[in-house]
Amino acid sequence: MEEKQHYLFGMHPVLEAIASGRKFEKIVLKAGLEGPQFRELMELIKKNDIPFQFVPAQKMNYLVKGSHQGVVAYMSQIDYVPFEKLMERVDEKGVKAPLVVLLDGVSDVRNFGAIARTCECAGVEGIILPAKGGAAINADAIKTSAGALLRIPVSKVTNLKVAAYYLLESGYQLVAATEKADGVIYDIDFNKPTAIIMGSEGKGISPALLSICSAQAKIPMMGEIGSLNVSVATSILLFEAVRQKMK
Repeated sequence: MEEKQHYLFGMHPVLEAIASGRKFEKIVLKAGLEGPQFRELMELIKKNDIPFQFVPAQKMNYLVKGSHQGVVAYMSQIDYVPFEKLMERVDEKGVKAPLVVLLDGVSDVRNFGAIARTCECAGVEGIILPAKGGAAINADAIKTSAGALLRIPVSKVTNLKVAAYYLLESGYQLVAATEKADGVIYDIDFNKPTAIIMGSEGKGISPALLSICSAQAKIPMMGEIGSLNVSVATSILLFEAVRQKMK
């Protein structure tokens, strides 16, 4: 559980916080909530695209010892950058071969923190996450990133596929990292605008995203396990890009 200053509970405090423009990672609601305040809250949640989930009363009571009224809201600990703004910043910088990373379903906060640390070290211009299903940026993620999450722009989008299409239309190649690919990462030319897509260790990259990628590539391996931790795999891809750019 995050420290107390990182979440709010109670119907009225959460309503006030959303109305005042506070940003939230997600809002947890007790299953079966009803009434006018609940309907008002749901309208605000949907209007502001805040991820939410319903959980049993027992879990709510475990999360918060107090009068939570069936609502617990986890605050964002960084300022997310709107996707369009992120891309504008990249254009303004005039980077010759910008590199961005899309994370499809990477939900473990420590993996995400480690990925962010590598991204910052490799000169990645930004990280793009889905609004739902991605890792929360909490104290653990920031600590694991060694502060990189306070330095590198992070954008949350409602639909990763829409963001991917935008990148394609903007001249980026979409490179999917998957062990099912025929080609290897050393075949990819990273000296052009590139978006690397990494998937979760369990499900990998969604078929919808794979279907529009410019290229699919795997990391060649000689052992018997056949797969790597997603943060390690991301590091290998990013530093192959760095190696090519330093030639």
